[in-house]
Amino acid sequence: MNLDTIKDITVDKLPGGMPDLTRYVTEFLVDYGIKLIGAIVVLVIGLWVIGKLTRASRKMMTIRNVDPSLRSFLGSLISITMKILLVIIMLSMVGVQMTSVIAILGAAGLAVGLALQGTLQNFAGGVIILLFKPFKVGDYIEAQGFSGTVSEIQIFNSLLTTPDNKVVFIPNGGLATGSLTNFSRMTTRRVDWVFGIAYGDDYAKAKALILAIIQADPRSLHEPEPFIALKELANSSVNIVVRVWVKTDDYWPLFFELNEQVYRQFAHAGISIPFPQMDVHLIQKK
Repeated sequence: MNLDTIKDITVDKLPGGMPDLTRYVTEFLVDYGIKLIGAIVVLVIGLWVIGKLTRASRKMMTIRNVDPSLRSFLGSLISITMKILLVIIMLSMVGVQMTSVIAILGAAGLAVGLALQGTLQNFAGGVIILLFKPFKVGDYIEAQGFSGTVSEIQIFNSLLTTPDNKVVFIPNGGLATGSLTNFSRMTTRRVDWVFGIAYGDDYAKAKALILAIIQADPRSLHEPEPFIALKELANSSVNIVVRVWVKTDDYWPLFFELNEQVYRQFAHAGISIPFPQMDVHLIQKK
């Protein structure tokens, strides 16, 4: 008994009249209800199984040391694919002709694709990111006006955690086609400072003092050698440029530490750190 059979039945065509119609309808509802209940049961069990399989696949990828960037992407892709298959199975159980459904989906696919051009672009961007790896989970990047540590690469978006612990969702399409800066890609980085001393202070003494501070810090690399030079004679200061190569993880710790050490050592050595000022001369006219 199916829905088409019920449509063709009328009271006049039944030998028993209304009683037979009631029987046919009852049989249909019982038959269809059983299928519907079975489909719901399959849906509930299927979602539970999909959750288990998704977690198991993520755990397996972790055990096999799969790239963290790939874990989240494949985990999301596996989950979505299995859920789509589950819906198709559920529809076939309630008697929906899948050939018709596939034809409708094919016809609607073009319209949906046009409407979701941006989403499809983000999906393609995610694939490109995983293939060419301009960045990976754990890298500190700057892109699309935001900067932070990559915490996850999903199918459509990548998640950045900012230094103040905010989460930024950036579409993969823009990350794959736009410019970005990866601060974690190289193992070493150069730290730059500009220190100003007052006119009349001993430049050679200041230079030697800075060099001694750098050489005493084990985080500074000896190759390439530290660079110290007189950069410019500014309006109110003699500016000294300092460049030191460090391991990428030591960039900010050394940057802040050297600022503090130079400030203390300059004060102890009697070297002034000037600030912009203006001399005003008053002339009294007679």
